[in-house]
Amino acid sequence: MITLNIEKTFGFVPKEQIFAQAEKAKVCNQTLENATGKGNDFLGWMHLPSAITNDELADIQQTAKQLRQECEVVVVIGIGGSYLGAKAVIEALSSSFEPTKPAVVFAGHNIGEDYLHELSTFLKNRSFGLINISKSGTTTEPALAFRILKKQLEDAVGKAVAKKRIVAITDQSRGALRTLATREGYKTYVIPDNVGGRFSVLTPVGLLPIAVAGIDIKQLVAGAVSMENLTGSAVPFEKNIAEIYAATRNELYKSGKKIEILANFHPKLHYVSEWWKQLYGESEGKEHKGIFTASVDFTTDLHSMGQWIQEGERTIYETVISVASPDHTLTVPFDEQDLDGLNFLAGQRVDHVNKMAELGTQQAHVDGGVPNIRIELPELNAHYLGQLLYFFERACGISGYILGVNPFDQPGVEAYKKNMFKLLNKPGY
Repeated sequence: MITLNIEKTFGFVPKEQIFAQAEKAKVCNQTLENATGKGNDFLGWMHLPSAITNDELADIQQTAKQLRQECEVVVVIGIGGSYLGAKAVIEALSSSFEPTKPAVVFAGHNIGEDYLHELSTFLKNRSFGLINISKSGTTTEPALAFRILKKQLEDAVGKAVAKKRIVAITDQSRGALRTLATREGYKTYVIPDNVGGRFSVLTPVGLLPIAVAGIDIKQLVAGAVSMENLTGSAVPFEKNIAEIYAATRNELYKSGKKIEILANFHPKLHYVSEWWKQLYGESEGKEHKGIFTASVDFTTDLHSMGQWIQEGERTIYETVISVASPDHTLTVPFDEQDLDGLNFLAGQRVDHVNKMAELGTQQAHVDGGVPNIRIELPELNAHYLGQLLYFFERACGISGYILGVNPFDQPGVEAYKKNMFKLLNKPGY
């Protein structure tokens, strides 16, 4: 199982202070399970892993197989939670240099004219398909991208072929995308009404693109199921890592640590951090409350942000994700000239050097006034990543309730849209 270690926070908030919040964390977890708290109509993610059937997974895998056979490229169109979960898993479990087959690329997560033009150019003379993810079908960024790419696909292969290469993941019965999908005959999957976007990675929103990339979604779900069982409210606080994490971060917040930096020592985890930032930032940033979520990739960012983390304003703490065993083995060779002075490392694994960098960084940052929480994955695979995703989701709901906000709405997101539509002279604005 993945593990959680909070010992490096005890010099900043005593262990007794954190464990004094056990009852409150337990009540908040029970509030989630009993669906009696704020936003209780968006709790479909809680028992989603254990509710997914083999038939549902098989259907997703069959659609993925068809896209894999027919397409050189599959474009996943979505924004926020509609793409970050899939992007996180695919980046974490694929080669850093060899593209997946088919290549899985993303659109609809920005309004970049150059980005869309370059994507359109890349798709010319390539067979491609589209996975369009939107509950409403009218969110500006994905709707714009889909309009452009749908036309390009239909112009290239004709409407009859194009509709077989387009999958819509949308509302069960309402919205522009549902209407279009029904009219055109697209293969469709449903985004459950009771699952918000940032909690949707284990629905078809995340599972279909992940399966297209060739990743074992059954193992991903199985990992999430195991963590669902280990973080239920019946599990004692001292063994419930979701409750402990939620209580610890709230106690750090009360002590003046307003920024949580999610750090990793494995470059494939970059987009896991991006997914995590939305999950916690959008869930807890309410009513002028909430920990600001930031992220860094170590050791890379030790050469850019390391100075600030070490000696900047002491309003931060770190949560570090570490992978115990990498997939590959690579040792440092001996060099006769030793001009770089690295012969003292000859014969040692690169991962050993990385682990010592991690330990040295932890010691330096704690000594410099930065509390440290550590999460360890035994390996970076689908099973343990499924555990990690569900762990963060469960802890987020508990943490939001401890903070006293509704973790499942996002009213502030609409402000920029209203201003943008007014500036664009959209009817009604």
